[in-house]
Amino acid sequence: MQNAQEIRLSGSGGQGLILGGIILAEAAIKDGLNTVQTQSYGPEARGGASKAEVIICQGDIDYPKVTEPGVMLAMTQEACDKYISTLRKEGLLIIDSTFVERIPETGAKVYSLPITKLAKEEMGKTLVANIIALGAVVGITGVVTREAVTEAVLARVPKGTEELNKKALALGFEHAARAIEKTAVRKVVAG
Repeated sequence: MQNAQEIRLSGSGGQGLILGGIILAEAAIKDGLNTVQTQSYGPEARGGASKAEVIICQGDIDYPKVTEPGVMLAMTQEACDKYISTLRKEGLLIIDSTFVERIPETGAKVYSLPITKLAKEEMGKTLVANIIALGAVVGITGVVTREAVTEAVLARVPKGTEELNKKALALGFEHAARAIEKTAVRKVVAG
């Protein structure tokens, strides 16, 4: 699988990460890429650890399961602890600092964003945290275009919530840019 991107979106059941994975895969298709999306839930479904995984590739996808993601989103501490061991050493870890307080030692580049807090305080609905997270993932990785992910979001969200979800996605893009800027500033100061 040449140039394949393996992405894991993890958190707890009920956070909308399965929908996020489906939207990300549909955005990849809109960009003319090949993609596979899979998901799994903890035994409790709602509240237990869950994950959605997406492989995006320009070429053929030989194996439909994510084995060593280069990008991982962790929306809860439980999900971070459970799935971090498979993240590539040089991968990207994006955490929701609202719920993830301990970042395991890893060689990954870490981006910390208060995703659920933003959903609650700036959007008035924690329900859109998954869309903010999706905006952050796309904003940080560039794995699909913003146009494609916006189209995919608008095609999947309930009628009447399009504007709310567009704003949530834009908030994710905005905070991704801030997180990238902070990381660059830390490198300059440390370097």
